[in-house]
Amino acid sequence: PSPRSCQPNGADEEALRCEIEELKQKDLALDQEISQLLSEGYSLEELEKHISLLHEYNDIKDAGQMLLGKLAVIRGVTTKQLYPEYDLELSD
Repeated sequence: PSPRSCQPNGADEEALRCEIEELKQKDLALDQEISQLLSEGYSLEELEKHISLLHEYNDIKDAGQMLLGKLAVIRGVTTKQLYPEYDLELSD
């Protein structure tokens, strides 16, 4: 479940309370997700390994996007125009 969105009324203290409540809701949702995965037979070590691999993947993907962006600037085209040349899908 997604946490409700707070609309602070301009008061800093109220905005902080709202943010704390949203973080508590996210924490509870993550705890529930972890419990669900554990009940499905996953171990904490396995979950931590998957998270680590996802971080590594995202870092590599970010570097690739940066390189595509620089190449697009050099060629004077959009990044989107380079995707077919490198057999990439826009969802990649």
